[in-house]
Order: sequence, then structure tokens, then C-alpha cells
Amino acid sequence: MMKYGKSPFGFEDLEVYRAARKFRNQIYDLAKLLPPEEKYALARQMRRAAVSLTNNLAEGYGRFTWQDTTHFCRQARGSLMELVDHINICKDRQYTESVDFENLKEEAKRILQLINGYIRYLQQSKASAEPGQAQDSPGSEFRVPSSGIRVNMHG
Repeated sequence: MMKYGKSPFGFEDLEVYRAARKFRNQIYDLAKLLPPEEKYALARQMRRAAVSLTNNLAEGYGRFTWQDTTHFCRQARGSLMELVDHINICKDRQYTESVDFENLKEEAKRILQLINGYIRYLQQSKASAEPGQAQDSPGSEFRVPSSGIRVNMHG
């Protein structure tokens, strides 16, 4: 039986997911400000990468093994790096003056730290499992960082 925080899905309670969701919305706002010639090119790529960031965190959370969860966190990290490059393009091309690009990049840096911390936590949880009992085996539990959620991995 799984115990959750406020969200019935669990991943919505993760600090990393909440930060990535906020960042996704900021990227959507930036994409709206791009010139018409970028509507179907850069703006579309930005939205897709922003969605990929949060989708991968959610999908990884729903996976059974720490390896799968870690894989999806790494995918999310790749999408985040793509978004930083998109921010650089917008800044280099001077597409808008109403956005503080450095603040966006600082937020991306914070999300990167959260993703890396979550990956580190997952790896340490696996490493600290009792000998002979895998951390992701049925009946085992782990605590999701910064949410206070205990997850019992038994169906």
C-alpha cells in the first residue's frame, strides 16, 4: 500500500517536480514572446523540452526500480540542458527584453541540483539496502526526499 502526501500520485509532492513544473510554465511564457518566425521552430522545441522535463520526472516516479527512476531523471536532466541552450538562443538573438534570462538560468541550475540530489538519493537508497534484499523488491520501502512520503513498494 502506498502512502502519499497531498497528491494521490506522489510525484506531485516532490520538490524537484514542483520546481520543474514552475520552470516549465516560465518557459511557456517565454515561448509566447518569441517572434512569429520562431512560432513553429524554436518555440515548439522549447515547449516540447519543457514538457519532457516534467513528464520524465513523473514517469520515473511511477517506475518500480531505482534504475528505471534514475534513467528517467537523467532524461529529465537532458531536457533541462536543452532548455538552457534555448534560453541562450533567445538571449543571443535578443528576442525579448522583458525576460531576465539570468534568473531563468539560475532556476535551471537549482532544478539541476534537485535532479542530481534525487538521483544521488536513489542510488544511496539502493546501496544502503540490507544484504540479500534489494531496495526495490516487493515489500521494501523508501522515503521520497523533501516530501516526507514513505513509499511501500509492495503492490
